[in-house]
Amino acid sequence: MKTYKIVIDTNVIVSALKSRNGYSFKLLSIIDDVRFHMSISVPLILEYEDAIKREKSKIGLDHSDIEAILDYICYIGKKREIYYLWRPYLKDPKDDMILELAVESESDNIITFNKNDFEGIDRFGINALTPKEFFRIIGDIK
Repeated sequence: MKTYKIVIDTNVIVSALKSRNGYSFKLLSIIDDVRFHMSISVPLILEYEDAIKREKSKIGLDHSDIEAILDYICYIGKKREIYYLWRPYLKDPKDDMILELAVESESDNIITFNKNDFEGIDRFGINALTPKEFFRIIGDIK
């Protein structure tokens, strides 16, 4: 069984916390699954935290719940250091940070709802997939 290396874009994490329906919530619910390893970096966790707190009123979680979720992501995620050696590559610098993490961690996939923002990443051997597409690859849906 192949173990995939992934980086999860911020929009997927925020979506998962806004609704218990859908594949983003399902993905967040199984981030400790043996079929994949989630790579993280300090800048990505800070971005998650910032985005979640901006959307706090729509998420419906209190501060301690948010901190617990972020702590668990930090616990389960494979910590990587990125060095900002090359930029810009993509249109958005925040997307460059995610791409650089994916390249450094030798990830197979970036899980995102904004696939168009990651145009050209196939050059690095990385795919941009929605959560649903990722579940199809790991065999959870047909």
